[in-house]
Amino acid sequence: MSDEEDWSAAVAGDGEAFGRIYDRHRDRVTRHSLRLVPTPADADDVVAITFMESWRRRDQVRFVDNSVLPWLLVTATNAARNLSRSARRYHALLARLPATEPAPDHAERFDDNDAIAALRTLSAADQRVVALCVLEGLSEREAAAALGVPPGTVKSRLSRAKRRLAERVPRPSFTLKEETES
Repeated sequence: MSDEEDWSAAVAGDGEAFGRIYDRHRDRVTRHSLRLVPTPADADDVVAITFMESWRRRDQVRFVDNSVLPWLLVTATNAARNLSRSARRYHALLARLPATEPAPDHAERFDDNDAIAALRTLSAADQRVVALCVLEGLSEREAAAALGVPPGTVKSRLSRAKRRLAERVPRPSFTLKEETES
């Protein structure tokens, strides 16, 4: 079938006919798009836009020698221009924005090597309880169900683990900056 026959069938509701047109021309539209945009991902976007526009404007599609390909290539060119123009505007906007001050990473304020070393000194059972209750935020009952032990066991292991960790990990000292009057 020619493109015009498939197109007529597609407009009449035959999805298979539109699929045949897509299968017939997508590689050519992709190759054309790759020449117009900087990345393959952008070319994929251009191809998608091209076929979406062909369906959206299905009453305005023109055929050249029973082929829709020329119309698709023109549409792909226009879509690529629009995409490139949009990217240029976006980058220009970003360039006009003031530079932000880098935010400090609060995780770098503390040396957690002592805490990790202390956690490793616990038994495997205590480590699992700490991981579930403290790190993952599960309740003692939920941790007990996950570990297959009674809730009282989880409670006692957690208490013992917290006590041991408190003995081994030095508490961080915080100093507050005093505000000076101007």
